[in-house]
This record gives sequence, C-alpha cells and structure tokens, in this order.
Amino acid sequence: MLIQVKLIYKTPALLYKDFRFLAKKIICQEDNLIVLGIESSCDETAAAVVKEGKILSNVIASQIKEHSPYGGVVPEIASRKHLEAVSPVIKQALSEAGVKLKDIEGISVTRGPGLVGSLLIGLSAAKAMAWALDIPFVGVNHLEGHIAAIFLTDRTPSFPFVALVVSGGHTSIYLVKGFQSFSLLGQTRDDAAGEAFDKAAKLLNLGYPGGVVIDKLAKSGNPRAYAFPRAMKDLPDFSFSGLKTSLLVMLKKRGCNFSSEEMPDVAASYQEAIVDVLVEKTTRAAKENSVGQVVVCGGVASNSRLREQFARAAASENLSLFIPPMILCTDNAAMVAAIGEILLKSGRRDGLDLNAVSRWPLSAQK
Repeated sequence: MLIQVKLIYKTPALLYKDFRFLAKKIICQEDNLIVLGIESSCDETAAAVVKEGKILSNVIASQIKEHSPYGGVVPEIASRKHLEAVSPVIKQALSEAGVKLKDIEGISVTRGPGLVGSLLIGLSAAKAMAWALDIPFVGVNHLEGHIAAIFLTDRTPSFPFVALVVSGGHTSIYLVKGFQSFSLLGQTRDDAAGEAFDKAAKLLNLGYPGGVVIDKLAKSGNPRAYAFPRAMKDLPDFSFSGLKTSLLVMLKKRGCNFSSEEMPDVAASYQEAIVDVLVEKTTRAAKENSVGQVVVCGGVASNSRLREQFARAAASENLSLFIPPMILCTDNAAMVAAIGEILLKSGRRDGLDLNAVSRWPLSAQK
C-alpha cells in the first residue's frame, strides 16, 4: 500500500532518541517471531512487520515526485529523502500492524546492493533500534529479498527453482537450491531491463518511471510494428545497451520525433524486445537445469506484458510459474522482513559494526 507521510527531518542519532525510551530487553523466540523489515536501497523508504510469513503491515513512501524532473534517481536527493521518511514510515508500519515497538523480536534491514548513501539510512535506523531494544538484527541482500517475496503469498514453489530477478538495477537468472544457496546462470552485461525502459522513456519524453509509462502506452500498440534487436540470443547473459542505441538511431533518422499515432507501436515494439529475451532465456535456463518451476520477481515483474508472455511460455513448456503480486514486485520491506525471519530463525545474527555495500552478488552468499 502506497501512503503519503508527513516527513520530519531526523538524523540517526535522533532516531535513536525516538525509540530509546521504549527500549526493553526481550528474548528472540524461535517460534512466532515478529520481525520488522526496513528497506532503503534506492528511492523507496519502506517498513513492514511480518509474523510467521504473514504480512501484518507493508508501508512504502515513494520518491517518484522528487526524481521525475531528472528522469532517474539522483543519489543525493534519495538519501536526504530517506533520512526524512524513515522514522514516520517505521511508526506507520508498527501502527498498521497493531504492534508496539516492544513487541518486535528481530529486525531485518537491506544491507545491499544499492546506493550506499540510501542504504546507510535504513541500516543506521535498524542498528539504533536493535541496540536500544536489545534484540537481534540481520542485514540482508536486496536481491534475495525479491526472491523471498514469493514466500509471502499463498502459492509458493519448492526448491530447487529458477528465479529471474529483473529490476531497474539488476537482471539476473539464478538456480535457487535453498535459502542462501544460489547459482548464477545468466546476468546482464550492461544495462538492466528496468534501466532500458527508463532510458527509452527519457529519449521519447514519456516521463519517469519509464517502465510504467511504456507498459501503459504499449497496451494500444502493435508489438511487431518496429524491428528492435534481441541481443545474445544463444547465450545465457543479457545485453540491453544495443536496444537503447537502436532507438536513439531511429529517433535521429526521423528527426528526433514520433507522431502521437506512432508512439504506442514504438512503445509496444521496444517493450516486446525486452520481454522476449527475458522469457526465452529464463525458460531455457529452467529446461537446461531440469527444473520445472520458475519464479519471476523484481520491479519489472509488475510489467503486464511480461506477466502475460511468461504465463504463455510456462503453459507451453509445462512449467509452474510463480510471480508475486505487484505490490511485492517493486521495492518493499515485507520481502526484507520475510528473508530476515528465515535467517533469524536459523541463528543468524549481525553485529553493530555491519556496513552497507553497493555490490553484493547473490553467488557470494553464505
């Protein structure tokens, strides 16, 4: 649920003062954990409360309005907005969940990958609260959070399965053998799929975020009207930089302009070039690894054409397809709490010296 919150500027030190008076030493129980999740890896400040794999609250404060004039995320603006939003968002999540801070038994926070300035805001808040309440916390991988989102739904896969994590910053295929057990099967060599959408929207003056705008415009267009390239067809990796360049070349040839009648066809054709390779390479990876289940997650997984084409491919290839609801595809803290709950129950604990990391491959997970 997207909400609007009244933002109050607070430093991590003031956050600590906000929560310190509620401090109470509690013991983390193995069963029925109530976990607070915090997400601030890019341009959404989010907090959620999860108990036994059930979402009690899921609050997201978006920064789209602040970044729209620039056609993309400005790191400095993002970190400042996180600093303003993190305290009220956490309080809203606790309120919607019907719990008090003293009821929280563990904290899970995104440690990386992402924008370091943004990550540090959520991580600092999590550390302050964990210290004040004397409860354990874990720093989790944002990408693993996206994969874990499917386990917050009523229909979940069993291990092993193939997962496509596709977002504004990442496009990767993994063989998932268990929690914290991943094998990288393919990844982008340049732009992520979400980045390709955003750059195209900027070239076409469609606004930000590009994926949402192109998805909507493409619904009335012909996906075969224009021939955009599909790179690296026979390889497991992705490349979208050539696709963006082909659009730029097309624009220059046409005097940097498409008519309003042509725009839906352009959007649909460009989108189809991205969707085609995502679907083809993911289903091929599942077949080559003799896996009958596919999970599609990340912000781009909310794209309607991608969901439609994956459903068709899964039916054709006799694969079981799992895609989270849209609210769990985009960045959120429920997914962070979900994987955090699993790690806390396994005995994982992180120290207060834990730092944020801009790059953190899932294949490096232990």
